[in-house]
Amino acid sequence: MDSLDLRVVDLARDMLMTTLIVAGPALIAGLVVGLSVSLFQALTSIQEQTLSLVPKVLATMGVVLVLLAPLIQILRDYTERVFESLTEFGLS
Repeated sequence: MDSLDLRVVDLARDMLMTTLIVAGPALIAGLVVGLSVSLFQALTSIQEQTLSLVPKVLATMGVVLVLLAPLIQILRDYTERVFESLTEFGLS
């Protein structure tokens, strides 16, 4: 592999890590709330569909709103890194 191929692999790895960092907190919050509601439903024998959906949506929205500024900064930094690397690929 030449250096250009390695740089593409590095960009792909950076993209995946950025995606995990940005989406991770919201997904984890939805998972925890979903498991909690499912446990509550199993213990109380309540089988209401909206009871499992609404708390997950609210938790996910809450986490995204709380972490919005840092997540935008992470995405901005990633975009700057991608645009800086365009010269290495001969695209600017």
